[in-house]
Amino acid sequence: MKKNSTKIIAFILIAIFISACNAIKRVPDGKNLLVKNNILVNGKSSNDETAANQMYQKPNGKLLGFKLRLNLYNLANLHPDSTYKARFDNHPGRYEQWSKVLSAKQVDRLGQSFLYKGIHEFLKNTGEPPVVIDTAKTKKTLLRLKYYYLNNGYFKVKTDYDIDSIGLKKAKINYNITTGPAYKLDSIRTTILTPALDSLYKVSREPSVLKSGNQYKTTDFEEEKNRITTYFRNSGAYYFQPTYVTFDIDTIGKKDKADVNLIISNNSIQEKDSSRTEPFKLYKISDVNIYTDYSAANAKTKITDSTTYNNFNLYSYKKLKYKPRAITDAIFITKGSTFSDTRTTLTSRYLNNLKIFNYPSIQYEVDKRDSTAQSLIAKVYLTPRKKYSFGATLDLTHSNIQDFGIGASLSETIRNVFNRAETLEISTRMNIGSSQDMANPNNNFFNVSEYGVDLKLNFPRILLPFGTEKIIPKRMIPSTSISSGFSKQRNIGLDKENFTGGIAYNWSPKRHNTAKLELLNAQYVRNLNPDNYFNVYTSSYDELNGIGRDYNENPLNWGDTPEEQIHKNLTIPDGTTGFTNDVFNNKTTLRPGDPLYKDVESIEERRVRLTENDFILATSYTFTKTTKKDLADNNFYQFKTKIESAGTLLSAVSNIAKLQKNDKGNYEIFNLEYSEYIKTEFDYIKHWDFGKEKVLAVRSFFGIAIPFGNSDYIPFSRSYYSGGSNDNRAWQPYSLGPGSTDAMDDFNEANMKIALSAEFRFKILGDVKGALFADAGNIWNVLDNVIDEKARFNNVNDLAEIALGSGFGLRYDLSFFVVRLDLGFKTYNPAHEKGDRWFKEYNFGHSVLNFGINYPF
Repeated sequence: MKKNSTKIIAFILIAIFISACNAIKRVPDGKNLLVKNNILVNGKSSNDETAANQMYQKPNGKLLGFKLRLNLYNLANLHPDSTYKARFDNHPGRYEQWSKVLSAKQVDRLGQSFLYKGIHEFLKNTGEPPVVIDTAKTKKTLLRLKYYYLNNGYFKVKTDYDIDSIGLKKAKINYNITTGPAYKLDSIRTTILTPALDSLYKVSREPSVLKSGNQYKTTDFEEEKNRITTYFRNSGAYYFQPTYVTFDIDTIGKKDKADVNLIISNNSIQEKDSSRTEPFKLYKISDVNIYTDYSAANAKTKITDSTTYNNFNLYSYKKLKYKPRAITDAIFITKGSTFSDTRTTLTSRYLNNLKIFNYPSIQYEVDKRDSTAQSLIAKVYLTPRKKYSFGATLDLTHSNIQDFGIGASLSETIRNVFNRAETLEISTRMNIGSSQDMANPNNNFFNVSEYGVDLKLNFPRILLPFGTEKIIPKRMIPSTSISSGFSKQRNIGLDKENFTGGIAYNWSPKRHNTAKLELLNAQYVRNLNPDNYFNVYTSSYDELNGIGRDYNENPLNWGDTPEEQIHKNLTIPDGTTGFTNDVFNNKTTLRPGDPLYKDVESIEERRVRLTENDFILATSYTFTKTTKKDLADNNFYQFKTKIESAGTLLSAVSNIAKLQKNDKGNYEIFNLEYSEYIKTEFDYIKHWDFGKEKVLAVRSFFGIAIPFGNSDYIPFSRSYYSGGSNDNRAWQPYSLGPGSTDAMDDFNEANMKIALSAEFRFKILGDVKGALFADAGNIWNVLDNVIDEKARFNNVNDLAEIALGSGFGLRYDLSFFVVRLDLGFKTYNPAHEKGDRWFKEYNFGHSVLNFGINYPF
């Protein structure tokens, strides 16, 4: 064993040595490979990433400490054509020999093949050339660093560099920065030449970014310049631009301090060959002209239809097809108002949100009718989209339940349905798929199918019998959607029909905040084949059948035929139903206090819950806040919360109407017990961007649904599960929990969930990214009719049942979406006995490979 260990260590050392030598393979003589950039600020090493980003040269990238791309590049033959030609030049007659076997054309083509050329092109393109120290770039970097520290108030900064050799053809660059004292802002005054702007500045409610005592930072001056520009342009200064704001910095006679004079010049006007200045004017809107069917083709034709509504002028090159209010409600620019960029932006957003026009164009021109030249005419150009649009999609899908699926959909969108900018969306869908989790007695590959139709009518306003402008003003871009749908699932066991319908209101309280109120959300789920339950939920059947073999006393529960009697398997559904009834009617030796009696109770409770038809009438409110600016933003947080109440309205009506309850003491509607519960969720996501495409992302989730009144459990469609590609990736979907149970059922679900995830993302090669992740969480039953103590959450001690999975993943970024593979390992499994939960199944045999589209959070 000792000899083997010595050999292994020796092999590793040799491999490291070869790799180290290979790293400098293409470094020219007299040159050095850049190994490290070291920024020394006042003699101490600095980890300032912004300063590090000033470098013109950075060392070759590493993967787990190994310069993989550099070594791939060094493996490549940079001149494969010459090498191939030399094979024949160095061996006269070889070309003729090969040509006799292949042909001259084939021999020439062989030199362009992947074996001789393609593989080297791949290595060269995938790899990375050695970063050789270039003193010219080093000096440019030093100048950049000097300006960086100057821009942060170090006016006496001194910079220098030296190159340290750290091995054969390897060196590091030390950038030596002596900052000197940081200057701070002292007195701050203003010189504003336009009296109107001076008055505006003095009454501004938003405080200046520049404050006496703050360290000098160029970024603060830029931010102040943008703040002033935004403020003035929202106050009528149409021609104002950031270039009119300058700063005079005075450090004469000051010790480490600077006086600031904020200067705002007058408006500069160019007139042919001369220019002049004059005070800025504050403009008001004299007219708002809306062109409802503008296009490049009709721009030079005459207006044929027009109307005026609430001081808005609407024009049409053809017949006006919109009720005026449908458009004017989306316009925030009003006659008599002060010019404002914010109003312009809100108008563009609202009009675009109507989804009946292409992105609008809003232009302003000075109103020549005003002798003071302080009025603007706003012109809003709208280009309608097609009234009817047809869409078709064909998708390959993967979900937590479906391993593989083919989905097709057809959709039709009708715009401006009632001439008030409404849109009607009609869509149909069909899906066939394959799932290992579904009952599949005939062993068909496509054992899942679903089809459905959906209708959705959108209104660009709040539809209520009373006004909501004071509560939800139109700047929040409110809308109303009325939807209904029907879907039918076949060949998945129970087979279901799903009817949905509802009305919802959406608005945006702030730029990155959204709110949604579902006033009514109705769902009716009908199980078409409930007798097939135990063919679908085979784990429940196996458990019940095992108990039945020991305690069943009615031979008919095994079946009628001699073969069935011999094998002693409960028939489905007669045998399973018969045995369960026998247990509850004390026709077996099992009694209520026995553990196996409770197991039968638990199996039957779950069967009833999953086979009963569900009717849910819910109201919910969802609020989402995010600081994410765009798709490339990797330094943000997102918070989402939802509260949902179901059945409360129906119970209130039933109580007032004094309706009769059924034998179970519950109310019914359409001969069906409706669900009643309260549900709340909290979801928080945070991303930290560490630069160089390194991102740390975390997510926390808590959700709980508590049944009451007319229900003692939560419908399956509103319950929680754990596991899967977007959850705890060390477990298959529905295979974790509840609690410390060992996922006894086929689809394990519960009414409370905790989930925590962390993922560190980094670049590997080009568009290939890597990730290290850890997922924690579980589901539990709480305050419902589940009797298994292992599945219930009773106190904080049950938090010890939070499962932990960890692993690594690969992602391939295709720009418009990301293909993801994650391999999860069970690190802490609460299904095992205490003291035996850590790393019990931490191996490839128990690992789970997840396939997903886009990041999990």
